[in-house]
Amino acid sequence: MSVNSVREVDSALAVRPTFAHRVSAKLYSNAKLRLRLLIAAPLFWLSLVYVAALLALFVTAFWTMDSFTGEVRVQWNIDNFVQLFTDALYRTVTLRTLGIALAVTFIDILIALPIAFFMAKVASRRMRGILVISILMPLWASYLVKAYAWRSVLSNDGILQWLLRPLGLDTPGYSLVGAALTLGYIWLPYVILPIFTGLEKVPQNILEASSDLGAKTWSTLRLIVFPMLLPAIAAGSIFAFSLTMGDYISINIVGGATQMLGNLVYTNVGTANNLPMAAAIAMIPVAIMFIYLTAIRKTGALDNL
Repeated sequence: MSVNSVREVDSALAVRPTFAHRVSAKLYSNAKLRLRLLIAAPLFWLSLVYVAALLALFVTAFWTMDSFTGEVRVQWNIDNFVQLFTDALYRTVTLRTLGIALAVTFIDILIALPIAFFMAKVASRRMRGILVISILMPLWASYLVKAYAWRSVLSNDGILQWLLRPLGLDTPGYSLVGAALTLGYIWLPYVILPIFTGLEKVPQNILEASSDLGAKTWSTLRLIVFPMLLPAIAAGSIFAFSLTMGDYISINIVGGATQMLGNLVYTNVGTANNLPMAAAIAMIPVAIMFIYLTAIRKTGALDNL
């Protein structure tokens, strides 16, 4: 067989690259493009479900409800927002909700820090696994079960009253304090786990070097561990703060006559059937969360997340 014939056979046997092959080659050589395509579907779903619903909620807040027929009318105005800023009830409930959210976040961080430090740096591997399971176990129970369990604890004949009576103290009962304790318990696992994960990333040799150089325990924690742990604390605080801002069920169960923004939204939707006003009230925690996230981002705590 001649040389030309061999070349013709080779050319005929050569596989031409298909469209799929070209796409595969392009993705293989471009890591950023692979990442963008990987997150494209979740981002599209998030935009469709969350962002679009949020925009619809914002638009609804500018509508009005006919006081005679009870029907929602598309009449653009800012009456709902004017009422929010002028009515003392909404200012009081907003400040109360913000105060409870900050208190729950602060309490959970104080409790989570020593627990997470013990899990990450002190406990053995076996004990660490047991503690992680113990923290996750409350998440398996229903939200309502945990809230009603705390209703029993906070009652006048509950276990908390039994423990405090010898000390001359009394149970907070169904009140603002009781609601803060209940919410702090419910959201505590969401604060412990990010801080525990952050502490696991702190190298042990850094702590040993600090000790060898004569630094005291508190100085090591304050100057070395805390700056490295700040992103994890910020992540945990976002969970506790945002979940408390939007809660209304626990307040109904253990809060007594206390109301939060979630209760006002529920009342306007379920009882008053005033969807535009409910949408306007719902924009308050959204705005507060935006400010909160912006403030945390300004501190640089989210840079390493």
